[in-house]
Amino acid sequence: MNRVVEAVVPTRLGVGFRWLLASSWTSNLGDGIAIAAGPLLVASQTGDPFLVALAALLQWLPPLVFGLYAGAVADRLDRRLIVITVDLARVVVLIGLCLTIATDSISIVVVLACLFLLGTAEVFADNTSSTLLPMLVHRDDLAIGNARLMTGFITVNQLAGPPLGAALFATGKIWPFVGQAVLVFLGALLVSRIVLPRHGRARQERRHLRHDIAEGVRWAWTHPAVRTLLLTIFTFNITFGAAWSVLVLYATQHLGLGEIGFGLLTTVGAVGGLLGIVAYGWITRRLSLGNIMRIGLIIETLTHLGLALATSAWLAMPIFFVFGAHAFIWGTTSVTVRQRAVPSQLQGRVGSVNQVATFGGLVVGSGIGGLIAREWGVTAPFWFAFVGSAVFVVVIWRQLAHIAHTDAADAADPSIAVRQTIEG
Repeated sequence: MNRVVEAVVPTRLGVGFRWLLASSWTSNLGDGIAIAAGPLLVASQTGDPFLVALAALLQWLPPLVFGLYAGAVADRLDRRLIVITVDLARVVVLIGLCLTIATDSISIVVVLACLFLLGTAEVFADNTSSTLLPMLVHRDDLAIGNARLMTGFITVNQLAGPPLGAALFATGKIWPFVGQAVLVFLGALLVSRIVLPRHGRARQERRHLRHDIAEGVRWAWTHPAVRTLLLTIFTFNITFGAAWSVLVLYATQHLGLGEIGFGLLTTVGAVGGLLGIVAYGWITRRLSLGNIMRIGLIIETLTHLGLALATSAWLAMPIFFVFGAHAFIWGTTSVTVRQRAVPSQLQGRVGSVNQVATFGGLVVGSGIGGLIAREWGVTAPFWFAFVGSAVFVVVIWRQLAHIAHTDAADAADPSIAVRQTIEG
């Protein structure tokens, strides 16, 4: 057993990392339950494609509105305390949602409001949590640390959580949200055990948050690799958000899946993610980072085409499997690049710029997807996503040379030594 633990969580990563990993896996299980239960709760209150897409938008809007502020706060205040506080706030909102379900006073307005509040809390929790790993492990261990965190994300958030959430929802609307509240609370307790070092801010500095935010934005935009990642994430999330904002209707109405079947879509993608875990080292040893990104963008473009053409779950499931592998490889690589490149005192702010790019694209896309689905049906957003992604691939193709150049750069430069990170 000790050998297994050592293989999964090497001793050199430290006790603090083990507490972080335990907290991350626990909270991710709760959030995974909500991945299926949240859209099912929305669909139980309305069948309007626009309102369904609006629910996705309200979850994706808070990072766009509060993301930069959350990053500045993470670089200024006690990061552990931020995570604990906002996780407890999430628990309070979930308890309120459960009470409305138990008293049969639930409505689409209540659901949308809760989704917005939960999304707002998650902005601060997710942004700050992403800054903890570089404070706990050596920079050469960031790749393995991120891989372990991503393994938990895939297995409990994507693989186990959604079908569990769908099954709990089938037994009673309240149960998945009770379970999520308990797990998020446990995650807060676990992260409270972490002891963090100082993260580079002098206490005598009394600058306005706007100055801190501007500093983070300026740094991100002037770093070629990070800037290219931001542009790519923003543009592709417009098309992704348009399609995925109506995924619950696509699955239930177009593919004919039930509540549990909808949860299984995420599970299939997570199985693909596990394949990505196994193949990750092999891939990064044989392909440049620029080529990995190019292949990933092509896969994502073809995913939208395949889902637009699919007429049954049997045709759609393999597409979700391949997309899951792509999502893991892309996500792990991009976060490792960012963490190695960014100084500790800027981690929160640059991470928040990444959040704004990510969710800015999703917000724009979800609004487009809802309107398109209302007018032309639930497969129309996938056609839009395919055409838009194909155009974006052409537009951003040359920009990916920045990442390719960074990948081949002298490993002595810690801000751009991507391949050494992955292989180290």
